[in-house]
Amino acid sequence: MDFTLSDELSELQASVRRLAKDKVQPRAREIDETGEYPQDLFDAFASAGLLGLCIPEEYGGSGAGIVGLTLAIEEVAKYSNAAALMLLLTRLPTGPIMIAGSEEQKKRYLPGIAEGSSRAGFGLSESGAGSDVAGMRTRATADPDSDGGWVLNGVKCWMSGVVQADWYTVFAKTGDPESRRHDSITAFIVDRSTKGVSVGSLDRKMGVRGVDTGELILEDVRVPAENVIGEVGGFRLAMLGLNSMRPIVAARGIGLAEGALMYATEYVKQRKAFGSTIADFQGIQWEIAKMAVEIEAARLLTYRSAWLADEGKFTREWVPYLSMAKYYATEVAVKASGLAVQLLGAAGYMKDHPTELWYRDARQLTIVEGTSQVQLGLIARGVLDHHLWWD
Repeated sequence: MDFTLSDELSELQASVRRLAKDKVQPRAREIDETGEYPQDLFDAFASAGLLGLCIPEEYGGSGAGIVGLTLAIEEVAKYSNAAALMLLLTRLPTGPIMIAGSEEQKKRYLPGIAEGSSRAGFGLSESGAGSDVAGMRTRATADPDSDGGWVLNGVKCWMSGVVQADWYTVFAKTGDPESRRHDSITAFIVDRSTKGVSVGSLDRKMGVRGVDTGELILEDVRVPAENVIGEVGGFRLAMLGLNSMRPIVAARGIGLAEGALMYATEYVKQRKAFGSTIADFQGIQWEIAKMAVEIEAARLLTYRSAWLADEGKFTREWVPYLSMAKYYATEVAVKASGLAVQLLGAAGYMKDHPTELWYRDARQLTIVEGTSQVQLGLIARGVLDHHLWWD
């Protein structure tokens, strides 16, 4: 059992750490206040080869896998979860294609993501179908004018990167719209330029501002047969894609927690009170110590889950391990950001410090790509089904 990173991954971690300090940290507050997409950071990520970390070399990526992307996102999220989300979006929409897409689809859509010439979004959630994915209303009906083609109608909500995306992975019901059967849902690649595709209202978010989130409207959108990902009725693909994403979302959590605790620790070492510094008080030291333990526990869960995902172990029997990482790391982010605000006191509540930014951003992580409650349900099911068992 070896807990050390390979030389290649250690070098990646160090290079992204430098980039995050030099490029991301100085921009974090401005991105949050203006809400403007940080194209300069996207360009910096592209130049550093970070957009193709999880994409295989044969399709223009570096082949660093989910472990590599997890390490990169952890470093970037120490300063900006919006910037970290930009990296996450190199894997979320491409995941279903890498898992079940045709060779033609991989060659057509993956290289552009890796080099930064195209961007993508992921369309699963709807206003009445968030955690309840089977309740989606977006419909795909057979196109009478195309052999094997489909016509899509519906509205997808809360899609990150919807404005910047050049294409979308969209899930729609190809069966009875009232059916809750998993074989009634199929994944499609929808090009932004296709007639009937438009961006609807944009969300006014509490945090993670700078990467727009909003609606994707599909009105009689014709999709050719070759843009079906995997098989018609392949809802399982949505779950496999999300399962493999758990460590990547978890990385946003541990990075945020690390950034918040480091900043608060440096502050209390300097802040004078009662004839000494705040850091001299045992009560403060214990809070820092407990949070450090939780961050390291979250890191171990996250790194293990990233390794599992790269091994292809994101099917049902491995879900508890993946969900543990996402659940625990994102809850730790909320806890660490809250502690950071508290350690700074009134100053932590003000925009003079990044603590209030981390506090707002952390809340999103326990909701996206499966809420904490959904993760707990998946973990519990794993124990009940003995996928997670100890004898």
